Amino acid sequence: MSTRNKVLVAGASGLIGVAAIESFLSSGWDVVGISRRKPELPSGRDFEFVPVDLRNESAAREALAALDGITHVAYAAIYENAGDLVSGWSNAEQIEINNAMLRNVIEPLVADKTTLKHVSILQGTKAYGVHLHPIAIPARESDPRDDHANFFFDQQDYLSAAAAKHGFAYTVLRPQLVTGKTPGALNVLPAIGVYAAIRREKGEPFSFPGGPSFVWEMADADLVAQVMVWAARAPQAANEIFNVTNGDVFEWRSVWPAMARTLGVQTGSDEPVSVTQYIRENAEVWAKIVARYGLASGDLRAFVGQGDQHADFAFAYGAPAGPVAFVSTVKLRKAGFNAAVDTRDAFCEALQSFIDRKLLPPSV
Repeated sequence: MSTRNKVLVAGASGLIGVAAIESFLSSGWDVVGISRRKPELPSGRDFEFVPVDLRNESAAREALAALDGITHVAYAAIYENAGDLVSGWSNAEQIEINNAMLRNVIEPLVADKTTLKHVSILQGTKAYGVHLHPIAIPARESDPRDDHANFFFDQQDYLSAAAAKHGFAYTVLRPQLVTGKTPGALNVLPAIGVYAAIRREKGEPFSFPGGPSFVWEMADADLVAQVMVWAARAPQAANEIFNVTNGDVFEWRSVWPAMARTLGVQTGSDEPVSVTQYIRENAEVWAKIVARYGLASGDLRAFVGQGDQHADFAFAYGAPAGPVAFVSTVKLRKAGFNAAVDTRDAFCEALQSFIDRKLLPPSV
């Protein structure tokens, strides 16, 4: 790999951003990360970092115009509504903020003679309207656009026009539910770990807190990152859309015992409860756990992020049924990307990573 390939990872501190930095570094790329704060990589490696709030157009322009030789962008930045995660996905102000953030990355990079070759962006299954209504089984990249308010299609249309004008290629990725080894953001695993630790501390079983049983798919952040590295240099990925999943399916109750073993807790019968509310009401219990084990996750909100709200959605808590969401990944496999991940293993490895980094208490 030539060192002339230099990727800018936008949203560097996020779940997929951290994984993308790790994957590009492992593939020998020069990496520049941008976000408001510099993340600590699970591998402990260092990388070039530029702090910037992408909502600030002038600050982004100044920071990015100073970067030389950016050949690729892995765009994993997103602005979420902290107060109301799910309804925020259709909020007009939130849509415009996300559209502006992408422009604030691309415009400075193409302002002069550009070295830009490729940009990847993320959409997810919300592009199919999974949060609003049943979707086709399986959802395919060739399906007609779902007519609902979102920034995914706005970003895609902007990028398509910019790519045609400035001579770079782009790839759109649609992963299912994403989890991984990075705390905060929309990762449900830190919330699951905190919920388990509080239950154990209170002498309560690690009961599944969600609603009706349903089968789902997910995408490990490391796998999504590997797709980004692949797409950056694969001609067959140019100007294409790809669904991304681990390659298997799962049901929460079926993976619950394996997560319980990793976390050192005992399972129990189902006990529907809002994970968001449960964690909030037991913040003092978490503080005691942090103090006893000397954990580095004393800032509960920073560790859990919006993963507790996302867990309530992902578990179908209070819902009449779970989301019916299956996507075809045949197009990605036919294009040449064939890596796969065991979802149960991915959950447990990420939880073990949190334990090893003293973000969750030891299992014994």
